[in-house]
Amino acid sequence: MTLFEQVSEDIKTAMKARDKVTLEALRNIKKVFLEAKTAPGANDTLTDDAALKIIQKLAKQGKDAADIYSAQNRPDLADAELAQVKVIETYLPKQLSAYELEAALRAIIAQTGATGGKDMGKVMGIASKQLAGLAEGRAISAKVKELLG
Repeated sequence: MTLFEQVSEDIKTAMKARDKVTLEALRNIKKVFLEAKTAPGANDTLTDDAALKIIQKLAKQGKDAADIYSAQNRPDLADAELAQVKVIETYLPKQLSAYELEAALRAIIAQTGATGGKDMGKVMGIASKQLAGLAEGRAISAKVKELLG
């Protein structure tokens, strides 16, 4: 079952359960999926990889919005946003722990032969592809700087 089909099924389940938060989050995901499927050049298809990137983007946007709401002293809106992010994150693969991330990055650094900060671009290019969906870009970048610096 593709991610698109899974979200569609979960919408039905959320409707039956009268779970408003989950339903709203899933409908938002499906809306973005449909927009991606009907975009010029998409040929009415959406791969799971593309769907995963969309879900990651939605989760990041939700977290950023919650941070802004918190900074503006609107905990009610921040909590609502974080509740939706929690639903969205159920469709993402398990994130790497700090230890696992460091081990993976050390292996990539050894593979590329990187020795210092000037090689960060090389390492980040490979790390971003290999660790897509398993760790946030900011976390990867910070750890690579730490390891190469």
